[in-house]
Amino acid sequence: MAHVIALCGGVGGAKLAFGLTRVLAPDDLTLVVNTGDDFEHLGLAISPDIDTVAYTLSELADRERGWGLAGETWAFMSALRALGGEDWFQLGDKDLATHVERTRRLAAGESLSAITAHLTRQLGLRHAIVPMSDQPVRTWVDTADGPLAFQRYFVGERCAPVVQAVRFEGASEARPSAAFAAALARPDLAAILICPSNPYLSIDPILAIPGVRDAIRRAAAPCVAVSPIVGGQAIKGPTAKLMTELGLTPGVAAVAAHYAGLADGLILDDADAGEAGEVERRGIAAHVTATVMRTDDDRTALARDTLAFAASLRAPMAARVG
Repeated sequence: MAHVIALCGGVGGAKLAFGLTRVLAPDDLTLVVNTGDDFEHLGLAISPDIDTVAYTLSELADRERGWGLAGETWAFMSALRALGGEDWFQLGDKDLATHVERTRRLAAGESLSAITAHLTRQLGLRHAIVPMSDQPVRTWVDTADGPLAFQRYFVGERCAPVVQAVRFEGASEARPSAAFAAALARPDLAAILICPSNPYLSIDPILAIPGVRDAIRRAAAPCVAVSPIVGGQAIKGPTAKLMTELGLTPGVAAVAAHYAGLADGLILDDADAGEAGEVERRGIAAHVTATVMRTDDDRTALARDTLAFAASLRAPMAARVG
C-alpha cells in the first residue's frame, strides 16, 4: 500500500489526524508532530502537541477545552497553588502521569521517539505518532515586550504581546527523527500532508529542521496543505492575530504565499472559494471543500477529500517524472 506522511501541530492538526486514522491502515500513515512547543515545567518534560494528538486519536481528549483529558481533576494544581507554586500552566491529575513517565524515561536515556511509541501503544494506538526530532528544538517568540518561550507566550501571556518574529532554537543542530526520515525516504510515499495547524508556530518548526524542506521538494509524492484560515479567521488559536502582527493579511492567499515552493496543492474552505484563483496564481493547485471539523464525520470526510485531492495531483507528477 502507498504511504502518507502528515505534519501536524496540536488541536487543528489532531482533528485531521483523527480522520486520517479512520481512513488509512496503521502501516500506511506516519503522523509527524511538532515538538517546538515542548518545554520543561516543574521539572517535568511536557510535549503538548504530541499529547494532544495522542489523546485525540485515543478519544480521551477533552473536546470542550480542546486540550488535556476528558473528566480531568485538578487536585494537584489546587495543592500547588496553595503552596504558592507556579500555576500558570495547568497540569491535570491524570495528565500528570504522562509527563512524569516521559520525564522518568528521558532521564533513563530513552529517546523521545521511543517514549512516544511506548506511551501511544499503552493508549491502544496503532498508527505511528512520531516527534519531528529527538533533539530539542524550542520555539521562541520575539515580542514588543521582549523574547518569550513559546508556552509562556501562548499560555502564560495568552498570546497578548505583539509578535515581531518567531525563531526555533536548536533547529540548525537537529535532525529528523528516525521514523520521520524513514517515511520521507519510502519509495511508496504517496502524499505529504500539512494539517490545518498554525503555519508559523506548528509547521515551521518541523520545516526548520535541516533537510526536511529539501526532502519534501524532492519527493515524487505531492505535498498538500489544508488552510487553517477560514474567512480571514483562524478556527483555533492565534494564527490570524500573529499574521497581522507579522505584516500579513490573514487569509488563504497569505497561507498560499507561505507554502509557495513547497506545497503542490492547497485545500481551502467553501467560504474562501473566491481566493482559489489567487492560490493558483502562485503555482499551487486549489481545491475547495468543507474544512471546518465539528464532528468525527467531518474529520473523516476532510481526510478522504484531502487524500483524493493528493491522488489527483500524483498522476500529473508521475507523468512529469516519467
